[in-house]
Amino acid sequence: MSNPPENDPTPPDGSSGRAGGIALARALIVIAAFVTTTVLVLGVIHPPAAKSASGSAAPSTSTSQPGHPVSTTTTVPPSQVHVLVANASGLAGAAATVTNRLQVGGWSLLPPVNASTKIPTSQVYYVSGQQQAADAVAASLHLPTSAVAPYTTAAPIASIGTAEVVVVVGPDLASPGSSTTTTAPTVRTTTSSTVN
Repeated sequence: MSNPPENDPTPPDGSSGRAGGIALARALIVIAAFVTTTVLVLGVIHPPAAKSASGSAAPSTSTSQPGHPVSTTTTVPPSQVHVLVANASGLAGAAATVTNRLQVGGWSLLPPVNASTKIPTSQVYYVSGQQQAADAVAASLHLPTSAVAPYTTAAPIASIGTAEVVVVVGPDLASPGSSTTTTAPTVRTTTSSTVN
């Protein structure tokens, strides 16, 4: 018995190989066009972060429609904010008393000091980036928001050291009727005969 001749699906002129190559080339072109279009569309929908001159991502800013403000807030725990209380009231122990009141809130308190001059009303100063903490300190002391201001060297205190928020105690906080009721225990400190 003889073997039947095998059928060769390739035409004798070799045109099938060329047709397969053209189909493969078309498929590759369609895939490349799809990938390019997808990348462009995604770039429009989700633009990449802008790069600064140093090559790192620049902080993003957002815009909003008028009347619809967008704000970004970062909450820093009170224990990470250094607060200094300075006595500008003329009443002995006023800064120590206010320091004790703030201790209940968990702030990182520096030892109280005396201010360089007396002031008529209490003020809360903050260094750059600490306005939210200063607002919280002022609120806990029942001071109006108008009592909160950026720190400048015009503040009645010689040096703030590592403080990020400075409470300058005036007679309004130093008077006996200005204390607030709190459910947390009062922390006692020993004070010297200075004005603190």
